Amino acid sequence: MNFPKRFIKATEEFTTLETHIPAPYFRKVFSADTAVSGELLISACGFYELFFNGKRLTKGALAPYISNPDDLVYYDRYTVSLQKGKNVIGVLLGNGLCNNPGGHIWDFDKAPFRGAPKFALSLSYAGSGGAPVCIESGEDFKTAPSPIVFDDYRFGEHYDAVREIPGWNLPGFDDSAWAPALPADEPKGEKRLCEADPIVVTEERKPVAVTEINGKFVYDFGLNGTGVCRLTVKGAKGQKIEFQHVEDIVNGDIDVGSVWFVREHWERDKDIVHKDIYICKGEGTETYTPTFTYHGFRYVAVSGITKEQATDDLMTFLVMNSDVKKCGGFATSDATVQALQDMTVRSDLSNLHYFPTDCPQREKNGWTADAALSAQQMLLNLTVQNCFTEWLRNIRKAQTERGSLPGIVPTAGWGFDWGNGPAWDSVLTYLPYFTYVYRGETKMISESADAFLHYLQYLDSRKDENGLLAIGLGDWVPVGRECDDFKAPLIVTDSLISMDIARKIAVMTDAIGDSQKAAYAKKFADEIKAAFRKNLVDFSTMTVAGECESSQAMALYYGIFDESETDAAFAVLEQFIHEQNDRLDTGVLGGRVIFRVLSQFDRSDLALHMITAPGFPSYANWIERGATTLWEFFVTSDTGYSKNHHFWGDISAWFIECLAGIQYNPNTNNLKEVNICPAFVAALPDASAYFESNYGTISSAWKRTDQGITLTVFVPDGFTGKIILPGDFVFCDGTTEKTLQNGSFEIKEL
Repeated sequence: MNFPKRFIKATEEFTTLETHIPAPYFRKVFSADTAVSGELLISACGFYELFFNGKRLTKGALAPYISNPDDLVYYDRYTVSLQKGKNVIGVLLGNGLCNNPGGHIWDFDKAPFRGAPKFALSLSYAGSGGAPVCIESGEDFKTAPSPIVFDDYRFGEHYDAVREIPGWNLPGFDDSAWAPALPADEPKGEKRLCEADPIVVTEERKPVAVTEINGKFVYDFGLNGTGVCRLTVKGAKGQKIEFQHVEDIVNGDIDVGSVWFVREHWERDKDIVHKDIYICKGEGTETYTPTFTYHGFRYVAVSGITKEQATDDLMTFLVMNSDVKKCGGFATSDATVQALQDMTVRSDLSNLHYFPTDCPQREKNGWTADAALSAQQMLLNLTVQNCFTEWLRNIRKAQTERGSLPGIVPTAGWGFDWGNGPAWDSVLTYLPYFTYVYRGETKMISESADAFLHYLQYLDSRKDENGLLAIGLGDWVPVGRECDDFKAPLIVTDSLISMDIARKIAVMTDAIGDSQKAAYAKKFADEIKAAFRKNLVDFSTMTVAGECESSQAMALYYGIFDESETDAAFAVLEQFIHEQNDRLDTGVLGGRVIFRVLSQFDRSDLALHMITAPGFPSYANWIERGATTLWEFFVTSDTGYSKNHHFWGDISAWFIECLAGIQYNPNTNNLKEVNICPAFVAALPDASAYFESNYGTISSAWKRTDQGITLTVFVPDGFTGKIILPGDFVFCDGTTEKTLQNGSFEIKEL
């Protein structure tokens, strides 16, 4: 494909936090001698909005993608309808990641690619007689400042309607006063058509309440989420309306603690952090929707309006995320468990803008561990495979010659010295592995096979004298403590996850017939296991170093113990849990596996108790404190951290796989195999789940009746597997296992 290379820009100047440069308009008028369809390719370092003869064509928000343009440069393709006579191409550019002063904490302000936003475009069509015609971006495009006087991907957007230029993107507009565009350097990265799902508005939400707090009108939209607000107002010319986006009300006022956490920068940044500003033109009803930003919020504090203007119709929450669909889910009549399922999916969607971010209200970074921890539950609930595939290309591009990976992708160079390590780097393997398990996708594996080997070789070079690893972040955000105050030693968590990475690489490379890489990965995993058993397990008590829930649960989950040892090792884990009054006492790495381990040993009842017990700490405690999305921390404070994180969300996968019992593709090599292994936890009256496989929908549902339990199973034709009951439950014929089949089954408890 011949991608356009002639990049242009409006000015050499670019926005800083101190100096704001308006987003530029560009236009190009040309004549066509016939009405015909054409193909238009466009790329931007920054974000673009595309118009043709006044009609907006842009695929969605924040196009084309969010990437490091030194690694990958993304293009979008459109079909346009030319009219005979004059036509006009219109482009509006935003800063995007190309110029992201609001990302200075992660060194985006020092990015080598930083500069004024720029774009390249080509329009190809057949003229009269079929002669090919190609129009490319160049200095014959005209440019002028738009009413968007400031835009930042993280902080917000300022729009001065007084500066609007009516008709700027129509053929008959007089652009004689506009300046010619300037040539710009072509970015260094590999050129690609974007295959990720676009970012779209998925819901319009009206406020559930409007209250006045400290002179501001606070709009409560009922649920935490991600997007922008559409403002609809009749204002006076020059009236300045500001709307600040926050997640919570704390101590009777809007809480900015979760939207900007760097206190030393607060005084400098407070006037723009997650704040959109609109200046009215004063001509009847005006409508404004921010273009080049988005926010994470439940509440919006509006200032600069009168009480009469503070109607319910003033603000509408446009919920935005990548255009993925639901492909699975879980349901129960238990209000707490259902709320947690809904909160998890809401958090997933809130953090899905081309790729999984850590949080939508302050960082908007592609933190690698967050996605690795959530990959399984995201794939069970949502069609995220396109997003994963595209982002994985960016992850591979970020890998160094040594084989190391940064903690965030995209990055401008930050995250190699701190913020990474095996638990974070596992994203390189977990995304393709779980996509392979649930979707049979091997393209991601083939594209990544060399990167897998490169990474294992890097880990080999970082082993200590005992053949173990302790090089990265550990059991992050432990319950009730500071981020890095975790109980499980780093050498435990890093070594276990490195072993798991290698095992997954062995499975994947074997699936594509690369036996050499598979053998290397298997040997690596076996060596780590042997070193771990030699140095980090007390076999006299079957206790793992650290003597805590995370160490013990992770060692059990990742297969450190032999079959003859697991019962004794699990008894130790149970004891650790009982010592914490049957409460969760892990960081996020241990929290990802502990409930699964409990289910493996028929203690789903204890797992559900730890999740839903009233009071601190538990997931249910978040609900008690008003949460509608998953939080970053299990702490007693109500401020200072994100209230829309997804990396604690594996509970959703646990609900689907362990409570409802859909264990899909259990041997990783057959997309038409499923085992149904429900857990009839006494605290639940019912549970149901479904998963839309490549070959049809699988469902499992059970409910309690006066006679016992009714289990209903449906699988598509051609599926194999088993229905396996938990201990103390039997089918009416006295058996505990059946060959997979559709139907309703009566089950008794012994």
